[in-house]
Amino acid sequence: MEVYNDMRRTGGDATVSDAYTINGQPETFKLRVDYGKTYLLRMVNAALQDILFFAIAKHQLTVVGTDGNYVKPLKVDYLTISPGQTMDVLLEANQSPLDHYYMAAKVYSSAIGVPFDNTTTTAIVQYIRENTFHLQAPLHCLYFQVLGPNGNRLSASMNNISFEMPPQNNILQAYYNNISGVFGENFPNVPPLMFDFTANNLPTFLNTPSVDTEVNVLEYNSTVEIVLQGTNLLAGTEHPIHLHGYSFYVVGWGFGNFDKDKDPLKYNLVDPPYQNTVSIPKNGWTAIRFRANNPGVWFMHCHLERHVTWGMAMTFIVKNGNNPEEQMLPPPPDMPRC
Repeated sequence: MEVYNDMRRTGGDATVSDAYTINGQPETFKLRVDYGKTYLLRMVNAALQDILFFAIAKHQLTVVGTDGNYVKPLKVDYLTISPGQTMDVLLEANQSPLDHYYMAAKVYSSAIGVPFDNTTTTAIVQYIRENTFHLQAPLHCLYFQVLGPNGNRLSASMNNISFEMPPQNNILQAYYNNISGVFGENFPNVPPLMFDFTANNLPTFLNTPSVDTEVNVLEYNSTVEIVLQGTNLLAGTEHPIHLHGYSFYVVGWGFGNFDKDKDPLKYNLVDPPYQNTVSIPKNGWTAIRFRANNPGVWFMHCHLERHVTWGMAMTFIVKNGNNPEEQMLPPPPDMPRC
């Protein structure tokens, strides 16, 4: 909390961590397995700042779920998991039971000149030999954690608006109680200025967004498609985008600038992944779709803590529907005040 408060106070980046952990263990975590069994690993990246690579030596992993939803099984040698993202992964214990095997995680960072903790955290997969303790259930929960202000005050934005949290109230209360002056409803559906988002040497005037509390209002049960376009302003990098209140279909992605005429022709509309967090590739784009059938006030933000602190966020308000079951519930009478 001290690191986070320091980052908020200075407006700079957080102090680079000096350690990562797997399952938060001060000593090396050991995952004990029986040869021939298949184990379900429920993984979450609890690091606030970093996208992580993860792999297990001499073992392949089969991704079967992301963000609490099933996906078409995908067998991989390693995976990449964003802050706040969850994955369900199958591990087949099919290697020699006489050996131990490292599982390891380290940072994936592509932003030039941005310091990061380049250490590797490890744990051990240990095969259980005869006459030793056996696990009763082949299920393990893994989470990653980064321990760890300085620099100048920075900003980040969506559609050139750096999101500012209301200082005296919150958007949900203001919307529900019809309190004016807390937020505006002018968040643009498209960028206010179109330019070559991924070009090198972009003009410096693009580096200064407005600072506002603007929301985008959606009609109940409307179908929403969002193209999340990365830019090369200051330093192009990946952005794990998370939407509260919804999961969405990831129907397409690519590098460079999104082409509204060509790229939708290549969308996956048959079996797209269903997630609530998706990583936008460096200097690339990702297209998502969801149906706005959950009325309320919903935050969308980059899950890199420094970016959301700097304003890379926005808010949707989804209107009530016509029927009672399509309307936002009132707050409970015993709800504590913030």
